[in-house]
Amino acid sequence: MAESCATVYPILMVHGMGFRDGKIGYWGRIPSVLRKNGARIFHGGQDGNASIEYNAGILAGAVDRILRETGAEKVNVIAHSKGGLETRYLISTMGYGGKIASLTTISTPHTGSRALSKVMKLPKPFTALIFIGAKITDFFHLLSGDKKPDTWTCIRQLTREYMEEFGRKNPADDRVVYRSCAFVMKNAFSDGIFIFPYTAVKALSAQSDGFLTPEEVQYGEFLGTFTGTGRRGISHCDEVDFRRRRLSRKKPQDEHHISDITELYIRLIRELKERGL
Repeated sequence: MAESCATVYPILMVHGMGFRDGKIGYWGRIPSVLRKNGARIFHGGQDGNASIEYNAGILAGAVDRILRETGAEKVNVIAHSKGGLETRYLISTMGYGGKIASLTTISTPHTGSRALSKVMKLPKPFTALIFIGAKITDFFHLLSGDKKPDTWTCIRQLTREYMEEFGRKNPADDRVVYRSCAFVMKNAFSDGIFIFPYTAVKALSAQSDGFLTPEEVQYGEFLGTFTGTGRRGISHCDEVDFRRRRLSRKKPQDEHHISDITELYIRLIRELKERGL
């Protein structure tokens, strides 16, 4: 068990929008649990709210540094949310496909958010308020360590319209194994942070993790839609162990029901090892 996550290539964990790698830790207990099981874990270190292009440049430096330090030929990437798009840009537009063995995306908006597209089409007084809010958010991200925060661009880059063009410009690289996972909350009150966004998304389509639907996050080998064993399900924050505790004490009914999110990450990394990656 101690070496179950000892993959051939080191693991680069790429965070999503809103937070940075640091003392608090975007990934909760996940990195330490994976290390205990033999994984070599590294972090991307990109800005919390910078554009896809800017953050991809930071990831390029991280990949090059990891390869120098470990002597490995490639890395496996585990990316959450927008981090998956930054990694796809790194692979396709920046030509890093030969340095990345696999990309496993955790609730990444590969086809864009339908709900966010609707929001961005609201009358100008509403979008003006969003723009002002984005600029205020940029100020606080500067204080937290971001070098080039651009929340307004981040929001636009997550819409369906933007992602249609992004997909054409950043096709899959045959040298990379692509895998994706989806998650769903069980109701609007599964996570207080996402009561309103979950309700808005559900009004437009179906279930979601409070932000994205399973249909919006599928790319490459789709590993399925996961939820919790308890009443809550799994929210966009739960996916990265935001609360640093088990989701439920109930035992899983099947492989798509999760009682502790760390167990899913162990499974994902173990599968990479079994594939010789």
